[in-house]
Amino acid sequence: MTDTRTTISVDQFIAAPPEAVWRGLTDPELLARWWVPGDVAAEVGHVFELDMPGWGPKRCEVLEVEPNERFVHTFADWTLTWRLVPEGRGTRLLLEHSGFDLDDKRAADAFKRMGPGWRDVVVPRLAALVEADAQIAPQGSR
Repeated sequence: MTDTRTTISVDQFIAAPPEAVWRGLTDPELLARWWVPGDVAAEVGHVFELDMPGWGPKRCEVLEVEPNERFVHTFADWTLTWRLVPEGRGTRLLLEHSGFDLDDKRAADAFKRMGPGWRDVVVPRLAALVEADAQIAPQGSR
C-alpha cells in the first residue's frame, strides 16, 4: 500500500518581527481578525475549537510550542505546523498543513481547495494584519 498522506506547504515573508507574527498566531483576538474565531492558546495540550464558516466548529489541540519559533496544533483530522524564521527586518513564515489521505474523496477535495486558500487568501491576510500592527507599534515594543 502506498503512502497517500500529503502536505500543503506555504512560504510567506512577513515584514514584521517573529514576536508580532507569533501574536497573530496565538492571540484569539488577532486570530479572529485574519482567520476565524477560536480560543487558541500557546500551551501544549490546550484544546480549542475554530468556528469554521460552512463547516461548523473544528476541534484543535496544541501539540508543540516554541515561542516565536514553532507552533503546532491539530485542525480537525490534520496537523498545522507554523515555523517562524527571522529574516532581515521580518519573518519567514512556513506553514505545513499535513495529514491528507488522498484516497479519501473528502480529504482529496479539501486538499485541492485548501492549498490555494492558504496561499492566496488566509496567510496573506495574516501577513497584512501583522504588518499593519507592526507599523503602528512603538519602536520599543517590538
